[in-house]
Amino acid sequence: MFRILAASALAAPAVAFAQPTTQTLTSPDGKLAVTVAQTDDGAVTYRIARGGKPVLRESALGLSFDNADFTRQFAQQDVSAERVVNESYELVAGKRRNVTYAANERTWRYLNADKQALEITFRVSNDGVAFRYTARAPQLKFKEEATSFALPATARAWLQPMSVAKTGFARTNPSYEEHYRVDIPVGTPSPLPAGWVFPALFRTGDTYVALTEANLDGSFHASRLHAQSKGGVYRIAGPAPAETFTDGALLPIATGQMTTPWRVLAIGSLGTVVDSTLGTDLAAPATEGIPEWVKPGHSSWSWAILKDDFTTFGTQKQFIDYAADMGWEYTLIDAYWDQKIGYEQVKQLVDYAKQKNVGILVWYNSAGAWNDTDMTPRAKLLTAADRRAEFAKLRQMGVKGIKVDFFGGDGQSMIDYYVGILRDAYEAQLLVNFHGATLPRGWSRTWPNLVTAEAVRGFEFGTFEQKDQDPIAGHAAMLPFTRNLFDPMDFTPMVFADIPKIERKTRNGFELAESVLFVSGIQHFAEVPQGMATVPDYVKDFLRTLPARWDDSRFIAGEPGKYAVIARQAGGKWYVAGFNGTAEERTVALDLSFIGKRGTMITDDRAERDFARTSIDASRKTSIKLKARGGFVAVFE
Repeated sequence: MFRILAASALAAPAVAFAQPTTQTLTSPDGKLAVTVAQTDDGAVTYRIARGGKPVLRESALGLSFDNADFTRQFAQQDVSAERVVNESYELVAGKRRNVTYAANERTWRYLNADKQALEITFRVSNDGVAFRYTARAPQLKFKEEATSFALPATARAWLQPMSVAKTGFARTNPSYEEHYRVDIPVGTPSPLPAGWVFPALFRTGDTYVALTEANLDGSFHASRLHAQSKGGVYRIAGPAPAETFTDGALLPIATGQMTTPWRVLAIGSLGTVVDSTLGTDLAAPATEGIPEWVKPGHSSWSWAILKDDFTTFGTQKQFIDYAADMGWEYTLIDAYWDQKIGYEQVKQLVDYAKQKNVGILVWYNSAGAWNDTDMTPRAKLLTAADRRAEFAKLRQMGVKGIKVDFFGGDGQSMIDYYVGILRDAYEAQLLVNFHGATLPRGWSRTWPNLVTAEAVRGFEFGTFEQKDQDPIAGHAAMLPFTRNLFDPMDFTPMVFADIPKIERKTRNGFELAESVLFVSGIQHFAEVPQGMATVPDYVKDFLRTLPARWDDSRFIAGEPGKYAVIARQAGGKWYVAGFNGTAEERTVALDLSFIGKRGTMITDDRAERDFARTSIDASRKTSIKLKARGGFVAVFE
């Protein structure tokens, strides 16, 4: 039996605060330390140090709900004993095949003034810190998060603005497709009111911090950083009201208990951050490991250069032949295939491709009412029943995967839509590529069929207007340090010939280096057969034998937005690649002694479109000259 209480009856008795306490959790190697404390008014804070030097100043913790405040007036209930976390898992689409994660964990438990419970779980590993909340109350209707990240006032930042919902082409924003603001003072406001996207990169002294989140299961929204960060204090923000599935929820609602995604900070030297896998370490594991049908690869793709008019039966057949000649595993057929080719003829293309050991991927429009795009197939994935029927048809046709485009933002209902697509595609044994989409936030571990996602201002933007081509080298040089840090990225790289009506700014060595530097479970190459015909046979042979999956990766050298050199290993071979995103030639010192042998290098020759092949000695320290907007790849057998 229920009764309505007067407001005075609802007032909880005053909670006696425990004396403010301080506890510290350190990494396994003892170099990173998180200190959790309370202020005089009972609020909970944390701070982070590396080697005894501050990384984050006193920063806020807490959540608030419509009927529950978990931001202040806490009494500490208890803190758990330290627990050692050791996990191993496998990735298809990542910088490392077999990943190990080791951390120390403690959970702090508090009661608010209404005696409702909040648990804050911290994990500290050698490469960073993660924490998440579990709130307990009869009804929980999420309102906002108090979490902040207080950087030292002298810190620097590399950040991408969050685009405003319902702006851009056919109201398709936000899609994580803006240019980065490079090496700016912390506290600089975002030029767009929607805030800053994850991952967000910072540097304080010799320590870098990459901030993201992980483990979105569909019950919570995706977050970002507030547009304002006065004094270098960055705060978690939620999505805009328009960022929902049609008639769906913006923010989560739960009964009894609600657990947030992990807030993740990779911390250390630049090499430590670039080599980190924390973004997937904190994601939920796959329930069944890696299925046999999840196969990474490389793909031909006509749309990048040729656009909609060439989504025809004849052109796609040519691109299947192209993929077969290059030894690539897939061909992607893009928008309007249902109208311009049709299901029956796509089945013919699938059968033709199968004879050549090429799999077919097809495009879908995610959209319901959240944008104005007319590209088809459209509105076929909106309900679980519709998805399963469509996916069953594709599986019967022999299609290997789907590219789903034009999502509507980061609201809880939209995140649940993403997860629904992943789940139903997994059951139908279909690979998934999200475009016009949110950051995957570790989904490639939880759902191995998510082989890649866009969430980047990719190659295609440089084919639309010259103003997007001009800065593309510096933009690309941001990506190994931000967007591609933890999640696979479908930048759709690499073109060697001309782009129609555009003056290409990168050299061919730069373009070739992207094939190694950018990590994607399926790398959709932009170059068309005619452009590939212009390069030497040794370049084509390199691309024919390029691994589709990496066993290991190691940062060699770089500076965000300027240049990057990374080594990746597969099948007993090391592949080293680098590019220069600046307009000036750069000499880069390389320590490849861990490889310890001679290899073959492909780099830029004197003319912008010419290659040169030479040897490189990795048995000792060496250096290489990178031409302006140029690059190289090297293979060590």
